[in-house]
Amino acid sequence: MKKLFYSLLLLVLLAACTTETKHVVVTGIDATKKPGDDFFMYVNGIWYDSAKIPGTQSGVGSYSFLNYPQRIRLQAILDSVSKASTTPGSIEQKVGDFYLSGMDTATIESRGYDPIKPTLEQIDAIANVASLLKFVAEQETTMNSSILAFRVGPDVKKSSINIGQLSQTGTGLPEKGYYFKDDAQTVKVQDAYKKYVAALFELTGVDAATATKNADIVYKIEKQLAESHKTNIERRNVQANYNKLAVADMVKRQPNLNWTTVFDDMGVKTDSINMQQPAYYDQLNTMLKSVSINDWKVYLKAKTLNRYASILSKPFSNTAFEYAKVLSGQAVRKPRGEEMTEAVDRSIGHALAQLYVKKYFPEEAKQRMMVLVDNLKKSFEARVNKLEWMSDSTKAKALEKLGTFREKIGYPEKWRDYSNVSVNKDTYFENWLSASKNEYLYMLAKIDKPIDKTEWRTTPPTVTASNNPSQNEINFPAGILQPPYFDLNADDALNYGGIGMVIGHEITHSFDDQGAQFDKDGNVKNWWTKDDYEQFKAKTQQVIDQYNQFTVLDSVHVKGALTVGENTADIAGIAIAYDAFKLTEQGKSGEKLDGFTPDQRFFISIARIWRVKTTDEFMRNYVNTNPHSPAKWRVNGPLMNFTPFYNAFDVKEGDKMYKPESERIVVW
Repeated sequence: MKKLFYSLLLLVLLAACTTETKHVVVTGIDATKKPGDDFFMYVNGIWYDSAKIPGTQSGVGSYSFLNYPQRIRLQAILDSVSKASTTPGSIEQKVGDFYLSGMDTATIESRGYDPIKPTLEQIDAIANVASLLKFVAEQETTMNSSILAFRVGPDVKKSSINIGQLSQTGTGLPEKGYYFKDDAQTVKVQDAYKKYVAALFELTGVDAATATKNADIVYKIEKQLAESHKTNIERRNVQANYNKLAVADMVKRQPNLNWTTVFDDMGVKTDSINMQQPAYYDQLNTMLKSVSINDWKVYLKAKTLNRYASILSKPFSNTAFEYAKVLSGQAVRKPRGEEMTEAVDRSIGHALAQLYVKKYFPEEAKQRMMVLVDNLKKSFEARVNKLEWMSDSTKAKALEKLGTFREKIGYPEKWRDYSNVSVNKDTYFENWLSASKNEYLYMLAKIDKPIDKTEWRTTPPTVTASNNPSQNEINFPAGILQPPYFDLNADDALNYGGIGMVIGHEITHSFDDQGAQFDKDGNVKNWWTKDDYEQFKAKTQQVIDQYNQFTVLDSVHVKGALTVGENTADIAGIAIAYDAFKLTEQGKSGEKLDGFTPDQRFFISIARIWRVKTTDEFMRNYVNTNPHSPAKWRVNGPLMNFTPFYNAFDVKEGDKMYKPESERIVVW
C-alpha cells in the first residue's frame, strides 16, 4: 500500500512538472547577430538564409504566405468530398463538383476559348456609345468589369445603410504610376503587359501585326484613363473619397455615360451613388466621344480576354501566368489541384469554409481569443488614459468608441447561402460564371438596405485579420488562429507577442490616420478637438518621415505615406500587446524558458509572425501597391521605437536600430 502511495505521488508530481513546463520551444535564433542591429534577422536569419521559395510561389513564410499551406489543407478536403457520394444541392456537392470541373482539364482544353466566343461576338456587334454602354453594364452583372467599377458598401456618413459605390478603374497595370514612370523595372512591366495583351489577341486568331497594334490601342486608352486616377496614397483620403451624388445630377455631369439606362441594365435601383473618384468618370465621359468605337471594341475584347484567360484552356492560362510572373517572380504555375482550390475559395468560399471549420478549428481557440481581445482592449484603454498629448474630452470620445467595438472570431454566426449557384462537374466555365452572377446579385440585394452586422467579407480559412471602420469591428478568421500567431500549447509570451500584437494592430486601425476619422457608430464624423487632431497628425507625420528612410531593395524605399496607417497600427499594436502581457503571471515574472526571459520571448514572437521571404519582383510591386511595410520593417520599425525592447535586449547607442529616447515615436 505504501509502495502504491509513493508510486501515485510520483505520477502526480511528474504530471505537475509536465504541465508547468509545457511550452513551445524557441529555436533558430542566430546568436552571431546583435539583436539591436537587425532584430528581424537575429530571430529569422538562420531560417531566411536556408529557406527556398518554391517555384510555384512568390514568397514563403508566415502571414499571407501561410495561405499556401492552408490551400493544401483545403485541397485535401476537396479531394475527399469530390470522391464521396453527396446530396445534390448540398455544400459538399457544390464544392466537390466545382473542384472536379476544374480538374477536368481534357474538357477545358477541348473547349479552347469557345465559352467566351459569344461575348466577343457581342463586342463585334457594338455600333455606337449606347450599345457599348449596354454591353458594359450587362457584363457588370457577371463581374466582368471594364470601364465601370461598381460595388455596394456602407455609406460612411450614414453607416447603418448600404449605398452603391463607383470607383476608378479601367487599367491593367498595378497602379497609376506604372503608366508614367520610365525606370528600367517599370518599363519591363509595361513591355510585358503589352506583350501579354497582344498574345491574347493572337490566341483568338488575330495575326501578329494586328495583335501588336491592338495592344497599343488598349495601352493608349488605359494610359488616358490612368491620367485621371488618384494614386494609392491619394486614395487614403477618406473625405475626398466621399462624393454622394443624386443619379439625376450624375446624368447632368456626365451625359455621355447615360447613367439612368446604365443602372437599369445593371439592375441597380437607387436614387444616389457615392462616386469615390469623380475625375475618372469625368475623363471617361469625355473619352466615350474622343475614342473611336472600333478602338473601344478592341479595348473591351482585351478586358474580356484578360478576365477569363486563367479559366480557359492552357494557351490562355499559360499566357496569363507569363505576365503575372513578371510582377510576382513566381517561376512556375501551381499544380492544378492548388489552382482549383483557389478557384473554389474565390467563388464559393464560404461553403468550403464550413467544411474547414468543422475539421480544423477548435472552439476552445475561440474562447481563448475572446479573453485575449478583452485584455488588449483594457490595455488600449489604459494607454489612452495616460496620453499626455490628448485632452480629456477627446479621450472620452476615444474610449466611447473603444467601448462599442465588435469582435468577429473564427467564423460567422450564419453562413452564406449558395442555393442560386448551379454547379456541374462537367462545366467549369459555367460554374465559375454562375458563382460570379450569384456574387453580383448577393451584393446588389444590399443596396439602400440596412447593414447586416453579422456578415463576413473574408472567408474563415484565410490567414489574415482586419478592421472595418464603418462598422467599428475587428475580424480574426479561423485561418490566422494557428502557429506562429496563436497556439493553445504556447506560453503567454508567444501568444501575446503573436496574435496579441495582431489584435492590438487591428484595434489601433480604428485610431490610425483613416480610422480616427470614424466615430463610434462608424460614421465619418469629427470627434476630436482641433488641437488634439493637429497633434495626432504631427505624430503620424513622424511615422511617415521615419519609414520613408527604410530601404527595401537597392534604391527602393518604403513609401511612408502609403503605409502610415499600417505602420501606426504596428507601433501601437506592439505596445498594447506588451502592456496586456505584463498583466499575466508570466509577464510579471522573470523566469526564463529556453534561455530567454518572458520579455525576450514576447519580442521574439513578434519577429516570428512576420517571418517572410519573397522574390525581388514580388517585393518591387508590393512596395508600390501594398499599404503594409515589408516584413522586416514590420518588426524592426516598431521595435526601434519601443523602449521595453531596448531593455529586454540591452540595445545601446551604436547599435543599428538604436534611437535616442526623444526620437522614439509613440502615437497611442
